[in-house]
Amino acid sequence: MTVNLIDQFPEIEIKQNEPLSHYTNTKTGGPADWLAFPANVDQVQQLVTFAHDQKMPLTIIGNASNLIVKDGGIAGLVIITTAMKEISVHDTTVTADAGAAYIDVTKVARDHSLTGLEFAAGIPGSVGGAVFMNAGAYGGETQFVVSKATIMLPDGTIKELNNQELDFGYRHSSVQDNGAVVLSADFQLKKGDQAAITAKMDDLNARRAAKQPLDLPSCGSVFKRPKGYYAGKLIHDAGLQGYTSGGAQVSTKHAGFIVNINHGTATDYLNVIHHVQKTVHDKFGVDLHTEVRIIGRD
Repeated sequence: MTVNLIDQFPEIEIKQNEPLSHYTNTKTGGPADWLAFPANVDQVQQLVTFAHDQKMPLTIIGNASNLIVKDGGIAGLVIITTAMKEISVHDTTVTADAGAAYIDVTKVARDHSLTGLEFAAGIPGSVGGAVFMNAGAYGGETQFVVSKATIMLPDGTIKELNNQELDFGYRHSSVQDNGAVVLSADFQLKKGDQAAITAKMDDLNARRAAKQPLDLPSCGSVFKRPKGYYAGKLIHDAGLQGYTSGGAQVSTKHAGFIVNINHGTATDYLNVIHHVQKTVHDKFGVDLHTEVRIIGRD
């Protein structure tokens, strides 16, 4: 018997066979069998427990900014957390729900004269995604500011993990290994000068806008930094800027980005990624590994 999740959970916003291209920053991606937008932890727990009990595949998505969903879509249940976006401040700690935009958290910190999150002023992901990936930019990383995160295990159990238990590494956290859902995170910051905080955020955002193709759909930085190299420089030196497959193109503004220039598909993105990886390996003997998360059916 096929379960209709819309009937099963009438109080939760759920869509069936919903194209994920409506939600990803690349504007690509096939349909989710079921797509849910829980508004609170209780609703997340209902969905996660149900998927676990039914042995239904479960995928968690935040802002879908550093993500490629394949054109075949995603089987089972997909949860998008962006309806959970509360941000609160207590002394020098900022607590944010998983679906809150990382950029919004930096603004709240700035408005309370709290320093430490300036590096994230332009990171387009969610808090959950930032913890999951240990998002970073301009020398800062999420691991330097997160004191703890509340997570939900695949069986619906809720627990807190401190910074050490989150086992942060380069674009890594323990959440990637245990199939957990990030529910919220605490950012431990310091009192600072609001004008100085604002100036630094403005400077980093100006630098980002000058270097990155923010005017076109993209999944952000595509490749991890190879040891001893910079991915963007290798791609540039390989003469790959402007390389196009279908509607996806290696950005002419920043070689580390792949942009959607003309109704590109996820397959177009993957074709560009594979061509870049092969060319860089052939020319320089360096293996480029993707930073972007690639999920879904072929």
